[in-house]
Amino acid sequence: MKLNFKLLKEIVSTPGAPGHESPIRSVLINHIRDHVDEYSVDRMGNLIARVKGDGPKVMAAAHMDEISLITTHVDSKGFIRFSTLGGFDPETLITQRVLIHGNETIPGVIGSKPIHIQTDSEKKSKSKLKNLFIDTGLPADRVKELIPNGTPVTRDKDLLELGECISSKSLDNRISVYILIEALQRAKKSNCDFYAAFTVQEEVGIRGARVAAQAIQPEIGLNLDVTLANDLPGVSDHEVCTLLGEGIGIKIMDKSVICTPTLVRHLEDLANKNSIKIQREVLTAGGTDTSAMQYLVGIGSHVTSISCPVRYIHSTAETCAISDVKAGIKLTTLCIENIGSYSFK
Repeated sequence: MKLNFKLLKEIVSTPGAPGHESPIRSVLINHIRDHVDEYSVDRMGNLIARVKGDGPKVMAAAHMDEISLITTHVDSKGFIRFSTLGGFDPETLITQRVLIHGNETIPGVIGSKPIHIQTDSEKKSKSKLKNLFIDTGLPADRVKELIPNGTPVTRDKDLLELGECISSKSLDNRISVYILIEALQRAKKSNCDFYAAFTVQEEVGIRGARVAAQAIQPEIGLNLDVTLANDLPGVSDHEVCTLLGEGIGIKIMDKSVICTPTLVRHLEDLANKNSIKIQREVLTAGGTDTSAMQYLVGIGSHVTSISCPVRYIHSTAETCAISDVKAGIKLTTLCIENIGSYSFK
């Protein structure tokens, strides 16, 4: 199996700030329309595609929004202040290039007070978002003309093949979006009523998945998202969540959900029978769309997540192993084709 890097680069680079997912949604429609029986966009902005089949109703959710920024003020010199859409470590933002999607899309760089003139206490303390700003290189009146308050801002970083890995901004969660698209294109049949939901606003509170799950009312919920590959210097063995290159993750739990043990075992059996490398994901923090499908639909669902291990999450250098992506595509494809045989006992 070869990865479609042209498609992956398009998915990673297309803007999709929380609440402003229209550009990436349009790209995804173009790549799924010929591989599903029907698709629609709900009022929230979720893209929901259906592959009809006899069997249980299954929802696979992959959020298409990316952590982003939003403008709040342009000062008299044209520097832009901003707030966040999603979780950021401010240290990862300094000197990064961004795209500001105003009346025109223009580039910018994130600046801060130069280290040469910082006080000793400033040098010792962590950077704060309130001290960062965006510089467009344009005069103030032009910036104010182009960038009204509330303009979304996305990070500007190309996808890079890094040894046996991929590195880019927004692999959370575009790598899972890519996996789901590949699976939809590869699946030959389905023994379930399969709904692929490319959800919105996950990064600001799992908002889109709640709406989609209420509409679909799935009996089985499969989330596709990334998880921590924190197999790094300074991290003790007992603190490691997943290992890069050791297989696609199958979620046992995160802070928002405890997954259905029988469904976890079903996916493990499916993977083992087909020689797909997997690892168990036990994440003691964070939350994903998995929870929205389990207990927010009013009827309850059997759930787990197919989780791609990624290093340096929520930075512009997110990194995953190509072999783990391939394992995710294979397992997701098998789920579309076979998960209808799952026993709810």
